[in-house]
Amino acid sequence: MKEKLEQLYQTISAEINNAATVAELEEVKNNHMSRKSELNNIRKQLKDLSIEDKKIIGALTNKISQDLQTLLDEKQEVLKTAERNEKLKSEVIDITLPGDYLPSGKMHPITKSINEIVQIFQGMGFSVIKHENSPELETEYVNFDMLNFPQDHPARDMQDTFYVQDRDNVILRSQTSGAQIREMLSHKPPIRVISPGRVFRCETVSARKHNQFHQIEGLLIDKDITFADLKGILNEFIKIYFEGARPTRLRNSFFPFTEPSCEVDVQCIMCNGKGCRVCSGSGWLEILGAGMVDVNVLKNVGLDPEEYSGFAFGMGVERMAMLKYAIDDIRLFFNNDIRFLSQFKGK
Repeated sequence: MKEKLEQLYQTISAEINNAATVAELEEVKNNHMSRKSELNNIRKQLKDLSIEDKKIIGALTNKISQDLQTLLDEKQEVLKTAERNEKLKSEVIDITLPGDYLPSGKMHPITKSINEIVQIFQGMGFSVIKHENSPELETEYVNFDMLNFPQDHPARDMQDTFYVQDRDNVILRSQTSGAQIREMLSHKPPIRVISPGRVFRCETVSARKHNQFHQIEGLLIDKDITFADLKGILNEFIKIYFEGARPTRLRNSFFPFTEPSCEVDVQCIMCNGKGCRVCSGSGWLEILGAGMVDVNVLKNVGLDPEEYSGFAFGMGVERMAMLKYAIDDIRLFFNNDIRFLSQFKGK
């Protein structure tokens, strides 16, 4: 048995020395140092030996096991160090090499414009209407009736409004003005709010018009509000948004839900007022409609027009962005052309 132990030591130590990787060394350990190994079987046979042989063979078995374990530990440390050094060598980074270009997305010009406009009006004390008071899917009653649109108004026609096929009197809202109705029904004056959102109309798509676009609705209801308050708010907004003086004009107009009503035009930046396809040769581009809230609208929401007055306005975000960034075609906002969108990096 002594010769067998010495032979085992020679075999196992040789395999330990010949192991080239940590994995190979682990395999040697599992084969020769586990509970099912031949070395462990010899330990189990010690009980059958005489007391004298048990002392000699037992001591030799323990010494061989300890020596082999020492060899395993030393070899494992050598192999781990070698593998770690090789890994560090292969993963070294040359910091002098140029980095990889990783393109990153930027804010869309429409989103940026909405955020800018909202921020300006928030600075004037306006709050943003909650989403539940400004749904894109709206009823005719809120979108038209409550806003003083007569039953025969052309805006109600299929040619101007998108109707939902499987629900009667339900439409894709043609304006954000319905938000002011829901706000006045759910809140008492004073009311000072804005409502950004998408609207939908059966328009022929062109450089100036689209069948879906973005509006920002504004509403102020309180006591003793006059048209002068409306004009002052709009003039201040235009000055801040366009970062300085920009030729503007205010024209008489008509909207069923405001009286008196007006439209605000800004001089076309593409032609400086000389006339082009964007402004249809007029030199001006309409950016918003506004007016004093009609007394019938106030009555519809249960407010006394003798006690309260107010104004409302609605602006097209695409028009605002076109004028600020000199964009001559509204369709560019919806085409997802990376060549167009990349021009707004860092803006």
